[in-house]
Amino acid sequence: MMSRGLFFAFPLILFLGLGGVFLSQLRSGKQASEIESVLVGQIVPPVSLPGVGGRGGAAFDAAGLKTGTPSVVNFWATWCAPCKIEHPQLLALKARGVVVHGVLYRDKAAAASDYLAEMGDPFTMLGDDAKGLTGIEFGITGVPETFVVDGQGKVVLRFQGPLDEESVKRQILPALNIAP
Repeated sequence: MMSRGLFFAFPLILFLGLGGVFLSQLRSGKQASEIESVLVGQIVPPVSLPGVGGRGGAAFDAAGLKTGTPSVVNFWATWCAPCKIEHPQLLALKARGVVVHGVLYRDKAAAASDYLAEMGDPFTMLGDDAKGLTGIEFGITGVPETFVVDGQGKVVLRFQGPLDEESVKRQILPALNIAP
């Protein structure tokens, strides 16, 4: 039988133990953008999405990621403020010759068409993931989220959050085997 003192001390011991685990995770130094996806090293899911109307690009299809050319897949939405912040980086990647594909996540296609007409369209393929099911297939946790895919359709990098000049130079370009 447990003594009365131990009975009352047990919740405190449990709380301190869990607090220690929590603090050790905080001190590990990993940023959310550096946490690897289960897809890293795996072939992209076999997804196919309708295209976003009002633009000349193609619909989004996993087969289009297996062309022999590395590419970037960006999950985004017009309602997402960080997506607007990163948009110039996607345009800059396209200007460098990087193939950039997009997945419009839980948004209206008409809003995306207007947005891209105004801000510039970096996307070769752009799929409409109105229900968010492709986002689930890729395991995204929110938007924006970017994946680098090699020419055979294998995910080599996942980046969570808005791209900035530094993250493109430090992570995206090296994953594409492009010198910064």
